[in-house]
Amino acid sequence: METVEKLTKTLRSHGMKITPQRLMIFKILENNTSHPSAEDVYKKVKKIYPAVSFTTIYKTLETLKELGEVKELTIDEDRKHYDPNTNIHHHVICSACKKILDIFEDFSSHIQLPDFVNKDYTVTGFQISFYGTCKKCN
Repeated sequence: METVEKLTKTLRSHGMKITPQRLMIFKILENNTSHPSAEDVYKKVKKIYPAVSFTTIYKTLETLKELGEVKELTIDEDRKHYDPNTNIHHHVICSACKKILDIFEDFSSHIQLPDFVNKDYTVTGFQISFYGTCKKCN
């Protein structure tokens, strides 16, 4: 995700108002490696701005996703998580506590797609999610 200042300009250029609540969302996401869910962001913003609605949080996160400023991760069907690091990387996810860690390893030399995929698609990227149990939950 861009710095808060650059992000503010980007959103203004797309016709979005920059409210104190939205600025707080940006600040929560900036350099955040915990992959917060919309609910996590909502709880933090609500502590400072009690009148903020969950809809505001969710719509702002969706807009940031559409603009390519955050990646959306679906860890389980119940909630989406948001990753402000849009550089190519992968994840390992604890199946018990749902903790997510970034993996900055290039796996491209290990992946061989079937011929039918290469024939019918031009693959432009990939993301790998590993699942297991962290030491804390073992």
